[in-house]
Amino acid sequence: MTEPFKLVKASVAKSFGHAAMRYDDVAVLQRQTGDELLERLSLVTLSPQRILDLGTGTGRNLMQLAARYPEAELLAIDIAPEMLQQAKQTFRTAMGFKRWLPNQRRPMLLAGDAESLPLADNSVDLVFANLALQWCDLLASFTEIERVLRPDGLLMFTTLGPDTLLELREAWASVDDYPHVNVFYDMHDVGEAMMNARLAEPVLDMDRYVLTYDSAMALMKDLKVLGARNVNQGRRRGLTGRQALKLVADYYEQFRDDGVLPASYEVIFGHAWAGTLNPQTRAQDGSVSIPISAIKGLSE
Repeated sequence: MTEPFKLVKASVAKSFGHAAMRYDDVAVLQRQTGDELLERLSLVTLSPQRILDLGTGTGRNLMQLAARYPEAELLAIDIAPEMLQQAKQTFRTAMGFKRWLPNQRRPMLLAGDAESLPLADNSVDLVFANLALQWCDLLASFTEIERVLRPDGLLMFTTLGPDTLLELREAWASVDDYPHVNVFYDMHDVGEAMMNARLAEPVLDMDRYVLTYDSAMALMKDLKVLGARNVNQGRRRGLTGRQALKLVADYYEQFRDDGVLPASYEVIFGHAWAGTLNPQTRAQDGSVSIPISAIKGLSE
């Protein structure tokens, strides 16, 4: 597997911790991919007793999982404790006085890293991870997920691919040689990590999303609010000068179309199973899904 970048995990936790209060204001892509991932669960016959929302963030998907599987026990893990506080508030707001009813299930909120899950072996029936794994070592995370999944347990996830923010990356490359935009694993590497972690019947497909902005500065401001900052070890230290930012913004203008600037995202969707599969619990995906064997064949 290639390794496009090395993360400083403390920086990841710090960035998302600072972003917690305002995250939902700008999390447009996260809502779109979360809704799509939740919709894909309708293609699966599954009655999970315990669900893990991995990288729960502010808890939006957690509440939708609770609505879809009202009898399930809910676990939420995030690397940023501040995000868990927001998820707790999201639950309180969504449930209102219902949260005080007898036998009302409350989600268990745990601070933790996907690379070292604070859970017992074979303890979870469904792992749901929306745009969280791109901040992790894939093999370590998938190995941990496989460890905690029960037999017939399901992993559903999204992550970002290498063409994410390609316009912004190109604009920065015109200014200097520092890595200003995080580079993510491609679909072949994701599939290889899934197989090496011994996840069963992994399937991947990819979709492209485009958000639009009035200016490059507006895009970079939203990325800062999201906490999706540059956390590469080789990043430039210190503040970036106004002249450099102006050069980036000027270069970005070549991408303007119909009066707006695009910000492209490559989103990889994936699912896999753990343990011996019951044929009645297998997914029923459409033709857009690409088996791992096919991805390997294309890359050779």
